[in-house]
Amino acid sequence: MSARRILFVCSGNTCRSPLAERLALRQADERGLEKVEVRSAGTFAGRGAPASSGAVLAARRKGLDLSGHRSTPLGPELVEWADLVLAMTHAHLRVAADIGGGEKAFLVTEFLPEDHPEHGREVGDPVGAGVERYEEVLELLEEAVGGVLETVDPAPADRDRP
Repeated sequence: MSARRILFVCSGNTCRSPLAERLALRQADERGLEKVEVRSAGTFAGRGAPASSGAVLAARRKGLDLSGHRSTPLGPELVEWADLVLAMTHAHLRVAADIGGGEKAFLVTEFLPEDHPEHGREVGDPVGAGVERYEEVLELLEEAVGGVLETVDPAPADRDRP
């Protein structure tokens, strides 16, 4: 399998997309997917902001560490780098598509099972809400990321190759 590069996109790159990035890194490691690279960015992000306190706390409760995260603005070079661009909302999706995402950009929830109540819906921004809302977003992203990684997971025969 060639390296797969996944880019998660939200607004400020301080909540949803960093949570998805860390979840994807952990799940890829658990699945033994060594060739998966993951990044995150924001359509309105400044450069270098830390993850929000609510995201840090929700992540910590799930065993994820966002303490070293620093925000990155979304730009054409990141979209070009990615094989798959996963947006949290339709607005993020449009921005990614407009700067070159085209057919490789999707809502992250499109990777949930089709019968899931949140399939194809936007992932709401938890900024300003309590930690419970961040945890709800984290749970939804955990499910969606699992679906994403199923699409890049190599066939069992490929795993056994040197």
